This record gives sequence, C-alpha cells and structure tokens, in this order.
Amino acid sequence: MPEGHVTHRLARELTRTFGERPLTVASPQGRFADSAAQLDGGSLVGADAVGKHLLIDFDPGTVWVHLGLIGKFQFNQSFPAPNPATLRLRLTDGASAADLRGPQWCRLITPVERAAVVANSGPDPIRGDADPERAWAKVSRSRKPFAALLMDQSVFAGVGNIFRAEVLFRHAIDPMLPAQRLSRSVFDAVWDDLVILMRAAVEVGRIDTVAGDHTPEAMGRDPRVDRHGGEVYVYRRAGLPCYVCGTPVATTALAGRHLYWCPTCQPAGARGVPTAIGGLPEAIA
Repeated sequence: MPEGHVTHRLARELTRTFGERPLTVASPQGRFADSAAQLDGGSLVGADAVGKHLLIDFDPGTVWVHLGLIGKFQFNQSFPAPNPATLRLRLTDGASAADLRGPQWCRLITPVERAAVVANSGPDPIRGDADPERAWAKVSRSRKPFAALLMDQSVFAGVGNIFRAEVLFRHAIDPMLPAQRLSRSVFDAVWDDLVILMRAAVEVGRIDTVAGDHTPEAMGRDPRVDRHGGEVYVYRRAGLPCYVCGTPVATTALAGRHLYWCPTCQPAGARGVPTAIGGLPEAIA
C-alpha cells in the first residue's frame, strides 16, 4: 500500500498541473459517473493530502481518494484514455490527463465530510500543521506493541510498513515493546525522524533510511533492487545480514502486515535510543 509521501506527491502534482483550471471530469468505468458529471467543467481549486488520504478540491466538493493496495493515479498525455474499462476517474484540461485506477475508494464528499476525514486522521509527519502531542497521548497509555501503533492511521497518519520497520530499527526499538513503555525522549526522536525521512521521500519519490556508513558505496555491496526504490535497513530483507551487526534480519506478522527487525540491534525489551543508528541518510544529511 502506498505510504503517505505518495499521496503528498500526487496532491502536489495535481495542484501544479490542474490548479485553478476548468477540467473535463469523467468516469469511463462508470463507477464514479454520477459524481463526475457534477464536477465536469468545474475548476480544480487544489489538492491536499493527510496520511494516505488524497483530497482533490473542486468548487462543488472534494474527491476523496484512498489508493489502497492496488490503486494508481498516473499522469499522461494519452487521448483518448487508455484501457477505459479500468478507469475510475479521468481529469484532463485537454493537454494533460490524470488517470485513477483500482482505488480502495473514490467518493465525492461535502466540506463537512472533508473536515471529518482530516479530524479523524492522526497527525501526519509530512504536514506542517501536525501535532505530535495527539500521537503521544495515545502512545503513552497504550499496551499494544509500539510497532502496531505506528501502523494505526489514527495515531500516525501516512506511516506504512516501510517507515514503520525502518524507524524502529534506526532507534533500536523492540517492535513488540508495549507503547506505554516508550520514553518521551525516544518518542520525540522517532517523530522527528519520521518528519525528516517522510518529507525527504516526498521530494525524491523514494524511501531512503540508510546512513552514509551503510550505503552500497561505503560497504562495497550491490544497490537494493526493489520496486519501492531507495536504500533501507530491514524492510523486505528477511534472512539477509543486518548492515550494522551481521545478524540475519527477522520477520513475523503484526497488524496484518509483515514486520522486519534485527534481533541483535533490537533485542526483546529494547526501549530505544534518541539518536538514530548511523545518523541521517546521506541524501538527506
């Protein structure tokens, strides 16, 4: 499932491409046809994101999109639309088009409903108006594993499986540690790390978490090959040696997703450290 940086990049591109322009809005597939007809010919005011929710604002209302596991929003200059039978939504100004396929949902909502989407989401580390106190209030009283709360979108909006695994590793936290046992100083460090890593991912379009000492160049290893791109410590590296200590990376299921961690760098009961292992990724530092 796309993580928060993906929706923020889409919001930025939609605003840059179509902002304040009247658009042709259509649903070739038909599942959004009635709502598309209400928006057709209207101007796109702008687009925004909170966590994994994409909010596309028009004069009559907001198109609320959640990409889910297989949804894609792609920009192109193909006319007519390719594969219209799979196309839930097409936005075009006649020169460029944005095509949405396979979302978990695509709905037209009112301003009141839009405000509820934002209010019901946890603080989003990418947003400048995010309040980490809201997350800390839930973390500090929860007995659930901290790794589970990191994936709870009402606690940390936009954090997905990659950022979860990587920020836990970077701060040497046992993924199964009950959240309420996390100190405030470590929580603050994790939040600050998420802000830096996630905002950087918006800019470059990939997730990088590996510090300078652990890059392919520094270690003389092959670059990571994965559709998500970027260099990471533990995500999807089960059975491979940890870049820091050499221990095979472990994996298990938690909150319905695969969790990855290093049993040596993140031993049972480890409550974490405020300073990220190795420091910031080279591309960010």
